[in-house]
Amino acid sequence: MSRDVLESDLFDRAPDDRIRVLDADGTVVAPELEPDLEPETLRSMYRDMRFSRRFDERMISLQRQGRLGTYSSLAGQEGAQIGSTYALADDDMLSFQYREHGALAARGLPWEYLLYWMGHEDGNAALADIEVFPLNISIASHLPHAVGWSWAAKLSGDERVGVVHFGDGSTSEGDFHEAMNFAGVFDTPTVFFCNNNQWAISVPRDRQTASATIAQKARAYGFTGVQVDGMDPLATYVVTEAARENALEANGDRLRPTLIEAVQYRYGAHTTADDPSVYRDDEEVERWRERDPIDRFEAYLRNNGVLDDDRIDAIETEIEETLETLVERAEGVGGDPSEMFEYTYAEPTSRLEDQRDYLESLRETHGDEELLEDE
Repeated sequence: MSRDVLESDLFDRAPDDRIRVLDADGTVVAPELEPDLEPETLRSMYRDMRFSRRFDERMISLQRQGRLGTYSSLAGQEGAQIGSTYALADDDMLSFQYREHGALAARGLPWEYLLYWMGHEDGNAALADIEVFPLNISIASHLPHAVGWSWAAKLSGDERVGVVHFGDGSTSEGDFHEAMNFAGVFDTPTVFFCNNNQWAISVPRDRQTASATIAQKARAYGFTGVQVDGMDPLATYVVTEAARENALEANGDRLRPTLIEAVQYRYGAHTTADDPSVYRDDEEVERWRERDPIDRFEAYLRNNGVLDDDRIDAIETEIEETLETLVERAEGVGGDPSEMFEYTYAEPTSRLEDQRDYLESLRETHGDEELLEDE
């Protein structure tokens, strides 16, 4: 997809006419958009998608065993996360919400990332080495920061793009609109990537906005919005590639942001603290599973001779070995539980001090090992 197509074609599409390269069975339906990627790159994308799914399963298992804190699942969203990240330069800046583990996998996923989910704030620090902002739990508050980084890059002549991931629920927050407005006014090289997975915890997409699409919201702020099949990794690749080009190649003196709405589905719970059976039915989930991003991409790669059983077996073996190493290394890191109180506020509140004193009294009475056993 060229920048010209991005600018001229996409506003005229119907709400359900989203960009797609692969059909649900892996058949190419838009050959004019199919990216010219090397077989090695395609296999690497497939590996990272399978790794992300398996990582997800392993993290949920660890959480159920009490070895990990509350975790947010990405299953079903691998196509958007991997496809979009592969379209970027390695030094483009990524800012993500909390579910985009696949985007980090595409950047190498430092083992320290697991530490964050195990309760160590230091796990966020290693993300800087792969040009990723720290994980963000508060909804949409990272969007203005991402736009600020992009604006600074533009002012300093730094030819990099800022890419910010967020969910459909974030579009109901003021920070989303403020960030979009600022980006449009100041022409920042920002790619807004909305992972529309149909549910913001228990609130469905149709209760977030009366707009036919989320993508069309970009029009109010003076730049392009495009809706893409988020479960098609090739489609998210070509759209993100075009958005990146749009952000860096000046139209006159203007660099242009883009809003990408990647339509997809969250298979699992919002987090491990959520029960999705309360607000949706299994039939809905199964209908979306028919579009599974890994299955359709695997079918495409097999049809083109890029992948076979032997290569898949080798990929699966490597993934299991890598995951085992990541978990062992992260669980081998110790720490003092009282560190959780150190950086909550610049000056600790009396309530925080009471909590810290209570923990210390328990440790003095029972010791750390007994406390962990009780947990």
